[in-house]
Amino acid sequence: MLLQRFALRAAVVCALLSASPPAHAWAGIDSTYGREVFRINPSRRTANGELFNPMGQTAAIWDVPFNTRMRVTHLATGRSIVVRVNDRGPHRRLGRLIDLSTGACRALGACGLARVRVEVVSGPGRRWADAR
Repeated sequence: MLLQRFALRAAVVCALLSASPPAHAWAGIDSTYGREVFRINPSRRTANGELFNPMGQTAAIWDVPFNTRMRVTHLATGRSIVVRVNDRGPHRRLGRLIDLSTGACRALGACGLARVRVEVVSGPGRRWADAR
């Protein structure tokens, strides 16, 4: 009897460990940014130096390197998209995890503020800060 309970507990622990999220995945609130950036930044350049395209599938996040591809999943609907990091933000005081461009938020169906899960799909070959 004791051996059966031990085997059952071990099976439950193994099932929980195998269902764990990827090592570089976070959950939090996303926000949207688009054409209003042009008032703040007339050069229209992102933090990595490229021209900002509000309708592109891009994002701003602090803790991963530029050109990292990330899967963003809207937790309420289950819809997900892959975006490329090309900017830094949102401001940490706001308590948000990621800023999505207008095009990315429309594709995700999460314009404004929404609960999302963000995971790294592919990186540029450098290590990133696992600060969250």
